[in-house]
Amino acid sequence: MLAYILSGLVTGAVFAVMASGLTLSYAATGVFNFAHGAVGFLTALVFFELNVGLGWPGWAAGLLAVLGFAPLLGYGLHRAMFRGLAHAGETAQIVATIGLTIALPALGLLIADLVEEPFGLPPADATALPHGVGPYPAVEVAFGFDSDQVITFCVAILVAAGLWLFMRHTPYGLRMRASVDRRRLATLRGIDADASSALAWTLSSALAGLAGVLAVPVVGLDSGAFTVLLFASATASVFGRLRSIPWTFAAGLGLGVVQNLVAGYADFAAEITGLRTAVPVLLLFAGLVLLNRSRERVAGSAAEDAPPPDYLADLPVWRRRLPWLVSLAALLVWTFTRPADDFYVGVVAQGLVLALIFCSFVVVTGIGGMVNLAQAAFAAMAALTCGWAFASGWPLPVAILVGVLAAAAVGVLVAMPALRLGGRILTLATLALALLADQVLFQVDAFSNGTIGWPLPAISFGVADTTDPRVRVVLLLVLIGLVGLLVRNLERSVSGRAILAVRSAPAAAATVGVSGPRTKIMLFALASAIAGLGGVLYATSKGSITATDLPAFAGFVWLAVVVLQGVRRIGGAVLGGLIAAVFPELLAGWGVSAHVGAILFGTGGMILAKHPDGVLAQLAEARHRRRARRQATSPSPSPAPSPAPSPAPSSAPATDALSPRGRAALGAVPENLAEPGRAEPVLRLEGVVAGYGDVTVLRGVDLAIHPGEVVALLGANGAGKSTTCAVAAGDLPVTAGAILLDGDDVTGRPAHRRARAGVLLAPEGRGVFPGLTVEENLRTWLESPDPVYERLPQLAARRTVLAGALSGGEQQLLTLAPALVRPPRVLIADEPSLGLAPLVVEQIFALFAELRQRGVALLLVEEKATEALAVADRVAFMRLGRITWTGPRSEVDADRLTAAYLGVSS
Repeated sequence: MLAYILSGLVTGAVFAVMASGLTLSYAATGVFNFAHGAVGFLTALVFFELNVGLGWPGWAAGLLAVLGFAPLLGYGLHRAMFRGLAHAGETAQIVATIGLTIALPALGLLIADLVEEPFGLPPADATALPHGVGPYPAVEVAFGFDSDQVITFCVAILVAAGLWLFMRHTPYGLRMRASVDRRRLATLRGIDADASSALAWTLSSALAGLAGVLAVPVVGLDSGAFTVLLFASATASVFGRLRSIPWTFAAGLGLGVVQNLVAGYADFAAEITGLRTAVPVLLLFAGLVLLNRSRERVAGSAAEDAPPPDYLADLPVWRRRLPWLVSLAALLVWTFTRPADDFYVGVVAQGLVLALIFCSFVVVTGIGGMVNLAQAAFAAMAALTCGWAFASGWPLPVAILVGVLAAAAVGVLVAMPALRLGGRILTLATLALALLADQVLFQVDAFSNGTIGWPLPAISFGVADTTDPRVRVVLLLVLIGLVGLLVRNLERSVSGRAILAVRSAPAAAATVGVSGPRTKIMLFALASAIAGLGGVLYATSKGSITATDLPAFAGFVWLAVVVLQGVRRIGGAVLGGLIAAVFPELLAGWGVSAHVGAILFGTGGMILAKHPDGVLAQLAEARHRRRARRQATSPSPSPAPSPAPSPAPSSAPATDALSPRGRAALGAVPENLAEPGRAEPVLRLEGVVAGYGDVTVLRGVDLAIHPGEVVALLGANGAGKSTTCAVAAGDLPVTAGAILLDGDDVTGRPAHRRARAGVLLAPEGRGVFPGLTVEENLRTWLESPDPVYERLPQLAARRTVLAGALSGGEQQLLTLAPALVRPPRVLIADEPSLGLAPLVVEQIFALFAELRQRGVALLLVEEKATEALAVADRVAFMRLGRITWTGPRSEVDADRLTAAYLGVSS
């Protein structure tokens, strides 16, 4: 047993190193990198070429590959792709990294093929025999261990310890953890979240490269083996909850030991084909279900994946349908002008089979918002069940129906974890179930008929059958059309509205009687049935079905293909299916390396980072912009001139309509500077216009704050007060106007640069990092928290407690405490008393008074006018995105308050 444990620790060390990198990148950026294994493969390939090809020593080749190539690759991917993915939805993140999983190995192998002959390098393929980083051949050390195994284990331990120290005890690690905990708040604290992400991807890639170099002597130069290694490592990351590197590392070591013990001692596993190799998958699924229940978003909630604008909404229905109808007619004409045995008609038919399977993604992901990677398993389940039923003597139509129902039933079973899981965790769970079915269920000879599989006849319609590819094309077009009608009716039905309600606001949907579990189970069942029907047609077209025809990893790629085209539309599924089938054949016919297709696919993933709604949405947007330009440039008849109205009498000068900068240009005295001897404003907003998307919130806001002055910004809900705070702090860009800090224009500066210049925003709610301790929260703004502990002993007593576990009053004190030690130039407090007890509110406003005495300019947004007026020097009333009145606190009376909050005048 000792030998199994020790060898398992070596295997687990590789799992642990790769899993630590995976956890690091996810914890610091929020992106789960499915291409982590591909980075390891590419680094291992570079190591192989340097070591075996060019004859470098193993240690030198390893150092250059791990400390040179891998970090540069990680930084380059961050700049080209990952930086944009941080703001994309989960589906786009998953698909883009899947694209890299395919493209990176292909790029490396293509370059290796090109330089192999000119430089006399050995072939870099699965037959290559890479060396380890130690002496070659490896030297036996003790207990049956060789030098490579000892190096692997020792390096893994050192890396884990160094990584933990870096993340927990350095400012860089703190910034990285703060950025992922609350990215927006991190920028408001002066942390450059983009730089933290770049560092995280650099380190993560170095760890993936290290794992690849350590593992390559065992797994060889097989990119598929590195993908399997990724999912084994993902199991360790899951047990570390994708956050804790020590727990992740320990789980990786434990996974290696358990896998070895099951292989050596679990005799029952020998009776179940594939069970021994499926241990990581079983543990992955168990860890996902037991340890990673979604707390923030439940399955199907897609706040990040908002539907794209319908750029074709202004077109009549016939204009929207015309391109598809023309394409359909052209396809049918082309099909029936070709002979029955035409090769490319068969390829198109194969593409339409894939398109039918891809329609299942439109249902579960496009409509339901749940990323399901088990669709290939559903297709295989239906095909194998149909083959078994037909071989048992059942009529083919009945066998097809049984196969589709079996896929739907399995879809319901897979949906059960979806009731507990959400987001990336659900994605990993469905992939784990697909791999489990692939490695265990489909390997049962009684079900799959071994390596022979089940023969299936063509579908006959009396006058023709599906041995003719032209008949298959027509049949598949009809079925895809029926599925399209089903999807359209589903979206417009009561069930469709229930699905959208559960997807966007599960809690609100439950309050009005919409059952989230029933809705999700229905979606999974319907999508599984569609995938199953496509799987059966795949088998009948091929004439047989085996357990290896539709592997689980195919669903991994299929999702990426359909999302690249547009997963919210049936047209995206059709286009994706045709591209997946036709494009490789065209490349082969032109004599182009198959690696080129994979590289282009990965490039599509990089494009997805900038355009997450797919190709069809991009084309629709381009058409919309062209129409808008034509309408803008086309001449329109001018209306007849009308007499100008007489100007209304007004006692205000004409310069009142201008911004302060405009009035100054005309010689007028800017607002708030008329008092002689008063200091210049430290913060000024001039004619600021801003909003969210197409909605304008601020409509020419002018506001100035002087050092040592408290300006209370009052108004009703929706007046634009919080938006004004966000604009002043740089958290929201402006569309017009200017923001000045000490007279310098900072309009274009991001939030973290304004924070470093002295603008501190305490946002609405609580401005703390809930996943960091009290002391770590303070260190994001202060070098030492000791002065805070002296002033606020209640925080000192809870310095090691996570900020999310504090009371509301303690969290607000933690938010404002750093300003007492390191006063900013400007403090912007947005609803600081929200949800706090009266005694805590008094303490908060006492802090404001102290900061004013120390020369800090304060902009105070508060719903409770009494507290705000008690501390304010000046008051500004806001209504409908405009400052309607500003003046000294002494001039505020009940009538002005009524006008500000109710929009009426006395």
